[in-house]
Amino acid sequence: MTEPLRVLILPGSARTGSYNLQLARLAESLLREQGAEPLLRDLRALALPLYDGDIEASEGVPQGAHTLVSEMAAHDALLVVSPEYNAFPPPLLINAIDWATRLPEHKPAMAGKPTVLLSASPGALGGIRSLLSLRSFLALNPGLLVLPQQFALNQAAQAFTGEGALRDAQQQQRLQGVLSALLCHAGALRAA
Repeated sequence: MTEPLRVLILPGSARTGSYNLQLARLAESLLREQGAEPLLRDLRALALPLYDGDIEASEGVPQGAHTLVSEMAAHDALLVVSPEYNAFPPPLLINAIDWATRLPEHKPAMAGKPTVLLSASPGALGGIRSLLSLRSFLALNPGLLVLPQQFALNQAAQAFTGEGALRDAQQQQRLQGVLSALLCHAGALRAA
């Protein structure tokens, strides 16, 4: 029997009541149901200051960045769940990736790692506008392999049941399809 695929989940928002954190928790549950071993990472717990070259020069790269890169290296795939702030990804997520890429070991930990993007928003577009720039950002410097499958949950304030599932069965099915594509790709890379 092979080990389950390990998926690191990075929610770009950790605030109380975050729709993206709800979506990340739902994805975590669905990944477990599909036989994977997900880890939901609280980016705030890494205690990363806003990236500043002077901080890096005087104090080095913070321990939180080392933790993040180590977790990326230990997982087969990444799932990034990002809110939209003024049509862009949030600073919490971008800052964490910026710090991670300051470590030379980020390249083997991140380059070619299969990744899918999810977003949730109370608006009509579900945060989809931010995914375009996030896709480009993650593919360029860290070199993640961002798969074409993605999921944007619109009207998120009304989208979840009390148990944390999605009210709309078609949306739930689309989300499961995106997660399945991630596991399929990660499994194929592991087997290669």
